[in-house]
Amino acid sequence: MANKLIPLLNRVLVQKIVAPQKSVGGVLLPETVSSKVNCAKVIAVGPGGRGKDGSVIPVVVKEGDTVLLPEYGGSQLKLGDEEFVIYRDEEILGILKD
Repeated sequence: MANKLIPLLNRVLVQKIVAPQKSVGGVLLPETVSSKVNCAKVIAVGPGGRGKDGSVIPVVVKEGDTVLLPEYGGSQLKLGDEEFVIYRDEEILGILKD
């Protein structure tokens, strides 16, 4: 369903990464620890913003990147059974590399 939505301008569609509910050893993690993860996978990106001269300023992130998100912000939306968030390119804090 998300592949039908193409963000406009410098918007980025992300899906938050769900933190594991159990550790590798099988210990249940409290909800407060698992909810602090502010990482997401980039699902789709817009073509970019426009400069004062009309030129396109491309979006820095690309589809498939794992990004670090701010604690607040973005526009929540639900497509089908899945939840997504749309951010402006400049609101994303960074790209996480493996």
